[in-house]
Amino acid sequence: MSPEVLGTPVVDTAKTPGRAQTRAQAARRRKVLVGVARVVLLVVVLGAWETLSRAEVIDPFNFSMPSKIWDQIYTWVTHGTALGSLGEQIWYTLHEALLGWVIGVVAGVLLGIALGRIRLLAEILGPYIKVLNSIPRIVLAPIFLIWFGLGPSSKVASAVVLVFFPVFFNAFQGAREVDRNLVANARILGAGDRRVTLQVVVPSATSWIFTSLHVSFGFALIGAIVGEYIGATKGIGLLVAQSQNTFNAAGVYAAMVILAVVALVAEGLLTFAERRIFRWRPSGSDG
Repeated sequence: MSPEVLGTPVVDTAKTPGRAQTRAQAARRRKVLVGVARVVLLVVVLGAWETLSRAEVIDPFNFSMPSKIWDQIYTWVTHGTALGSLGEQIWYTLHEALLGWVIGVVAGVLLGIALGRIRLLAEILGPYIKVLNSIPRIVLAPIFLIWFGLGPSSKVASAVVLVFFPVFFNAFQGAREVDRNLVANARILGAGDRRVTLQVVVPSATSWIFTSLHVSFGFALIGAIVGEYIGATKGIGLLVAQSQNTFNAAGVYAAMVILAVVALVAEGLLTFAERRIFRWRPSGSDG
């Protein structure tokens, strides 16, 4: 007797690969559409900016125009800047931001997990962390400049204080959100505090921590740039300050474009690392 007669639904397995292929094609078409829309939007904005500036509808002295910004970047790339080669300025800023980012991330993760695991420590240090977090951290840059001078140390310190808090709060929350059943099962199997923290808490909090890494590197760049803008001997922030002092709007925008490219490359590397680490996690629902 056939399954249809018995009332049992029949799943046509031959259609399943076709349905998956259709979804994959739709996803590819959507990806292409989004990419094209992004390029068109960028071209429209830059074209309108260039047109309005040349027609002097907007002041080209204050707002510059894309063609002058491109000329400024080309000049810096081919002939260097007043401070030296453009690559040297990028590396100087990137080095400060990377060092501050690493220190801030390590400190934020360690303290966040420690306070998330040790309630007494959280109760003691909690009020002080809230007070420090309430301070506008950008205003600390001049203080760091007085303490550490014009060298990279003051910029690294500015980057550290900007990176630390978002990483700390995510690590703290990740440690608090660990499934209690997992911890209880590890205890039953004889795991001590150290093993529970390393093998249960830290892996569970990793996704929380990675979420903060994407935002925190941008904060590290901001810290380095602000420190260089206030006082430095090299770096992209100093290029911004010099361009502003000479009323070179194109130079200010050119430095911003370079920083945006650096930030996008760093974001891409972080996303790649996250996908490699979380290969087990589905990229999205099939809904």
